Amino acid sequence: MDDIFVAQLMTSDLMTVTPDTLVEEAADIMLDQTIGSVVVVNEEREIEGILTRTDFVAIVAGQKPKDQTPVSKYMTSNVITAEAGESIRTVADRMVNHGIHHMPVVDDEEGVIGIITTTDLTGYLSTAQTPSP
Repeated sequence: MDDIFVAQLMTSDLMTVTPDTLVEEAADIMLDQTIGSVVVVNEEREIEGILTRTDFVAIVAGQKPKDQTPVSKYMTSNVITAEAGESIRTVADRMVNHGIHHMPVVDDEEGVIGIITTTDLTGYLSTAQTPSP
């Protein structure tokens, strides 16, 4: 893994907005482009900040008056799942292929038993040892 550099894995066609962009417009961009963040830049393309899906959770939670829309209106209903005995590579490949970041882990008898996320996979990669030749 030491021979893989950031430039080989990064996405270079990132979406940017200005600090004056309305949050609704930023949300539309993120939905249209199926991305989890936009980078906020000034006129010189210098970074001013980043707006992520997590930030939108805070925006909705802080909304006044509170929204009374049920979760069912926005949830994904055809959920891609994993089983506890599947390999990390298989699950990671499935997440990439479907463009998802959260995958519930299910068991035939117990139903939902956990969840694996891209954060979990990143943590695993950061501690994984490269096998010796």
